[in-house]
Order: sequence, then structure tokens, then C-alpha cells
Amino acid sequence: MRISSALFALSLTSLASAGAPAQSQDGPPAWAYPVNPPNFQRAPDDGTLRRVPDSAAGFTLTQLRDLFAAPDWHPEDHPAMPEIVAKGRKPDVFACGVCHRADGPGGPENASLSGFSAEYIIQQTVEFKTGQRTNSVPRVATDLMIKTSKAITDQELKEAANYFASIKPRSNIAVVETDTVPKTHVRDLFLAPMDGGEKEPIGQRVIEIPENVEHFISRDSRARFIAYVPVGSIQKGRALAASGDLRVQCAACHGADLKGTAVAPGIAARSPTYMFRQLYDFKSGARKGAGSDLMKPVVENLGIEDMIALVAYTASLMP
Repeated sequence: MRISSALFALSLTSLASAGAPAQSQDGPPAWAYPVNPPNFQRAPDDGTLRRVPDSAAGFTLTQLRDLFAAPDWHPEDHPAMPEIVAKGRKPDVFACGVCHRADGPGGPENASLSGFSAEYIIQQTVEFKTGQRTNSVPRVATDLMIKTSKAITDQELKEAANYFASIKPRSNIAVVETDTVPKTHVRDLFLAPMDGGEKEPIGQRVIEIPENVEHFISRDSRARFIAYVPVGSIQKGRALAASGDLRVQCAACHGADLKGTAVAPGIAARSPTYMFRQLYDFKSGARKGAGSDLMKPVVENLGIEDMIALVAYTASLMP
């Protein structure tokens, strides 16, 4: 676990807390790029087996944090995992199923791979490897992906991509329009509600939290999320996506139902936090590579509020 600890330590040189409602428009919004605070410490492992609903499995915290062993809570939900997905290859190729979960739903901190084509997964991994795909601010999740992409073989990548592409995506996000949200803090690179149940104005933010934090920490592939968005966001996003402006017509590339086409990935029902980062990273130039020439004109005139509306809308759709 020395590799894991060292990489997660990179997150300690941080942005401001993502729990604050005020946002500067001068840089990436902190709520979309959660970074652990300088005093962050991961909970020690007391040896207790953790459990999740509808599973006979049990894992300790140490097992759940092992980047070379993907917890498989629900083996009935997916085909047999290839070795590279289940265990990776030491020392540099982490198990894909650890971060992206056993059947690929991911979380707000990374991509849901279910439903992407194998070709798209391979292409994006190559772009991480070549430096074409980065983030507007440093992120541990991206560091892990870049490290893996540089060491994985073509055959291993093909096996992982074919596996995740074979799994049908499912909706795991409830999008809720609201004026107020739970106060949050960054807990190991994602937002979680603070104890006490206090609330604050949402402002121009997306606050995406697990329905059950402990299940998400346990890497339960059935974990669900609540995405709080400003009132009116979904309808505004629907109108933007269907705009007469060809630069913003999402369906032109992603399909009428936004479930993807031969030239573009499906964007329906994906994490709005993740999707916001992609729009922002295309706009900032941090994300290049295939598709960036098409995406850049779309996002260059979008403000934060527009991006929030678009990702609220896409997250509210069925996959």
C-alpha cells in the first residue's frame, strides 16, 4: 500500500474546501474538483469486516484500499472479471475494478465505464498515456489513471475495454433541484455531508453525495448518489441541449437520446460532477485529443451556470 499512500498524499496540496458556497469565477470551481484538506487522515483499519446490502461478501478497510484487488460485492451483476480488472499487475497497473468498481459504474471522482464502447475506452486511455487528457487542476484520480495507462499492455487494455463495454449501464443518480443543500466536506476526494444536518444555499453548484457514504467508501458497485442542482437547471439544460445553435446541439453528435453514436460516447445518466469537469477541461484546454476540436466550440461560450444546467439535464436522463 505504499504506492497508494504516496499517490493519495499528492492531494494534500489543495484547493480551498469544496464545502463553501462562494465560488470564484477565476478558476475551476472547488466543488467540481474536490481535494483533501491538509489535515486529512484516512480512518485506521480496526479489522472489522465491512458489509453492504444484498451481498454475502465482507472486506476490511485494508482490503478495500488495496489498489490491486477489486472488491466484488455482487458477482452476479457482471461477467467474470479479467485479471487486469480484478487484480491489475504489480507494480504499476492498478486493478481497473478498484476505482471504477467491479462492473464499471465509477463515482463522482471518475468515469462510469459501463456503456462506453471498447474503442472509446482504449482511445481515452491512450490519451491519458500521451498527456492529451489531463485536468484543469491536479487530481489524484487522474494521476492514478496516467500511471496505469503508461504501464498497461495493449492486450490488457483490450481485455478491460471489452469487459466494461459488455456491461449495460444503469441509472444510479437521483437529480434533485433545490435552493438549499447539506453542508459538505471533502472525504477522501469526494463530497460527503457534514455531521449535524446543517444546510446552506446551493448557489451555482452541483453537490453530488452518496446516498450512503459508508457503502460508497466500501466500493459497493450498487452505491447510489444524490445530485443537488439549482432550481430550474434541468429545464434550462434541456433547452440548451436542443438549442438552434449548432454549436450546442448535443444530440448532433451524442444522439437524439444522448446515449451515444458511432462518433461520440453516451452522456446520459452519468455523474454530473464528472461531466462538469469534462466540459470545463475542454474549455480550459486541459483535455485535448480526439473530439476536442468538436467540443471546444461548444464549451468556449458556456459559463458555469450553463455547464451546470447541461450536466443536470444529462444526469436526469435514463442510460
